[in-house]
Amino acid sequence: MKVLIIPEDFRNDQYILRPLFQRLLRRLDRPRAKVVVCQDPLLGGIGEALKSERLAEIVERYDGMIDLFVLCVDRDGDENRRQRLDAIEEEFGDGRDFFAENAWEEMETWMLAGLKLSKRWRWSKIRAEVSVKERYFEPLAQERGLADHPGGGRKPLGEEAARRVEAIRQRCPEDFGVLAERIAALV
Repeated sequence: MKVLIIPEDFRNDQYILRPLFQRLLRRLDRPRAKVVVCQDPLLGGIGEALKSERLAEIVERYDGMIDLFVLCVDRDGDENRRQRLDAIEEEFGDGRDFFAENAWEEMETWMLAGLKLSKRWRWSKIRAEVSVKERYFEPLAQERGLADHPGGGRKPLGEEAARRVEAIRQRCPEDFGVLAERIAALV
């Protein structure tokens, strides 16, 4: 099985998404599944990631080589984001497996869900925060001395978080948990 993860901007998100989906697929008895993060084209942001033309370019380029396409974007406080993702799934899911999900509120939330965090941080507050990256992730990376690592610390923290993929499913049930269930039903 070959899975293409399509992030809104791979430059940082790859360090969260690749290990997370590799571990999820291992847990779903697909240890030989290959997880690739789409780097060409670089979408560079949510505006481009939600454009049908850009997604069509990706699907056309990789169709036939990929078993599952997964678009992963940030919610960024947009309560209507799910409707747009549903439309994208309908548009590109005809004849292929194409899932789209938004992290609540940013990809860093999924990563934080898999980490053992300081007792001073309440999970309910993290989930309610729109600016998770600035408010929680960046201070954590600084505190652990990882801000100079690839992705501003996302590489080592993403790998650490992926080891607790079940915690991520439980802590993020309405986004990552739903996506994980859909992938489980597919494989």
